[in-house]
Amino acid sequence: MKSDLNVIALQVPLVWEEVALNRNFIDTQLQGLTSQSDVILLPEMFTSGFTMKPEAVAETMQGETIQWMKEWAKKLNSALGGSLVIKENEKFYNRFIFITPEEELSYYDKRHPFTLAGEHLVYNTGTNDGLITYKGWKICLRICYDLRFPVWSRNIQYYDILIYVANWPSPRINVWDILLQARAIENMSYVIGVNRIGEDKKGDVYPGHTAVYDGLGKCISTQKNSVESVVTAKLNYLEQQELRKQLHFLEDQDSFELC
Repeated sequence: MKSDLNVIALQVPLVWEEVALNRNFIDTQLQGLTSQSDVILLPEMFTSGFTMKPEAVAETMQGETIQWMKEWAKKLNSALGGSLVIKENEKFYNRFIFITPEEELSYYDKRHPFTLAGEHLVYNTGTNDGLITYKGWKICLRICYDLRFPVWSRNIQYYDILIYVANWPSPRINVWDILLQARAIENMSYVIGVNRIGEDKKGDVYPGHTAVYDGLGKCISTQKNSVESVVTAKLNYLEQQELRKQLHFLEDQDSFELC
């Protein structure tokens, strides 16, 4: 029998292209956690903000931030996840890293680069599905702009949790709210959306709205003010499975292949 999963999402400001400063700031947030958790989540590009200059901030899979994540996961006895800029084989990726206390590392490369900002010109498009298993829960990892493409997140493999980490700006924050709820309803899954706050060098403002939804689209935890926040939620595996048995909508979905 799977137990409840305690999740923490950190809604934090990010300093533009300052990797060490961002890690140091998040250090203070992690040190201040008072509740135990199974998973701690950070925003998209949590070491740099949403930069189109990957060469200025990129690290390798053996770099300082990966080691930093391993240390914190072990210290807090919690999986730690968020995206950062990774350089691999002379290519750059917006990569969602997920590390367990046992130093098991999984990752997902962003499938949908944000073309409006030219992300597709500097970052390589991901090809892996982002499905992982942790503590018996099947989890689907996604990044920001992926939220707009429901087919890519369609629950054909019966995952239990869908996670989006983001730098989602204020002018379209209502879209973020609506689509997170929609993804939860259509996939009958817990959905977690982790967004940053603050302003970047380009003048884009990010208002947070970090939130957790259940499989019926009910918001069970959120912070809609643009303030540093620790958003917590307890996810109940048996309740979600019972919901799926009562309302077997996933069994009626269309059959298709993702390629």
